[in-house]
Amino acid sequence: MTNWNECPAVERKPGRVSGAWVFSGTRIPLYALYENLAAGATVGEFVEWFPGVEERQVRAVLEHEAETLRTALAR
Repeated sequence: MTNWNECPAVERKPGRVSGAWVFSGTRIPLYALYENLAAGATVGEFVEWFPGVEERQVRAVLEHEAETLRTALAR
């Protein structure tokens, strides 16, 4: 499981968006990114559709998730 505490592009606050992990400074939950990518959206489209989310944040989230998977597979 990904430890999002180590990714500065996201945050979680109790009582905000039901405590879901969101992109820092927004109310956009991380699951919105994954749902849209799975449906065929590009990173550029996601950033366009969700004002407040920056491409650098999306890239940081994807890189963090990839590193988590690399670490898990190396065990």
